Amino acid sequence: MVWASASFAAQDSKRGTLGASSSKRAPSQAIVKRKAKKIAAAPTRPSYGSMAGLKSAPDALALKSSVAFVIDQDTKEVLLHKNELAVLPIASLTKLMTGVLISEARLPMDELITISQDDVDTEKGSRSRLTVGTVLSRGELLHLALMSSENRAAHALGRTFPGGIVNFVGLMNIKAGELGMPATSYVEPTGLSSRNQSSARDLATLVNYAYADPMLRTLTTSPGYQVAVGRRTVQFNNTNRLVKSPAWDIGLQKTGYISEAGQCLVMQAKVSGRKLIMVFLDSAGKLSRIGDAERVKRWVESNPASLSRGTPLAQAGGPVALSN
Repeated sequence: MVWASASFAAQDSKRGTLGASSSKRAPSQAIVKRKAKKIAAAPTRPSYGSMAGLKSAPDALALKSSVAFVIDQDTKEVLLHKNELAVLPIASLTKLMTGVLISEARLPMDELITISQDDVDTEKGSRSRLTVGTVLSRGELLHLALMSSENRAAHALGRTFPGGIVNFVGLMNIKAGELGMPATSYVEPTGLSSRNQSSARDLATLVNYAYADPMLRTLTTSPGYQVAVGRRTVQFNNTNRLVKSPAWDIGLQKTGYISEAGQCLVMQAKVSGRKLIMVFLDSAGKLSRIGDAERVKRWVESNPASLSRGTPLAQAGGPVALSN
């Protein structure tokens, strides 16, 4: 992917040069240029999955995700797999591992942490309603990181971990190794970096492990939460609208998005009496990852007999065992 990164950098450089030269034009020319830019929107950067040609792979459910992996959590039976071994950026799915480490460290959840300038995103320039100077407890930051995918909250959790953020990231990678996630690597705790990468198979292993933690189940499926930011009370909501749906019984979930990763979703959910783990990576649009989950749910509900006979919908590779 080095060539892709270099290409993106070159595009950014060209855009910066164009902007600098246009500022020297006469006012009337500058106005014309701004109108032209408004008409011709900049193209969206393709995801790594798109560049690898994964989106062209067909599947029986016509999923919009380049990668999909669905297993029975109890029996470890693979129900559906599509490009499940592909290693791709995972965006904010990263925060699930961040949550695992914070939970298992048994640090005081009532300890107050101040959002600092170090927590501001310089990678993607993403916004946050947690302004620098905001003081919240570790428990509140963990809640916001897992429920509403708050980047500054996740970074602050790693930054204030014993040994600092470098030690924290190292422990993330050690934990991935201990869990049997060979395709997974982390460089920071938020998921803003495209160098945080994994496979659907590895992520299913992580979901299975994290589901055993009652706190992670509660925080990831919380529909909403209010915190005090300065003198204001700010409402945060879950990034996965399915947690509010009475048609779904979700035990744990996490969403993610950066342009390099596409729309991502992992879930543990009960469907037709079966506990399933679902992983969708590099989905096409904002709602398509939800649509793929709905397609899988309808398929499982309408085909209980064939699924009980162990007939998976396969796309690439053979059946894969889930690590315990």
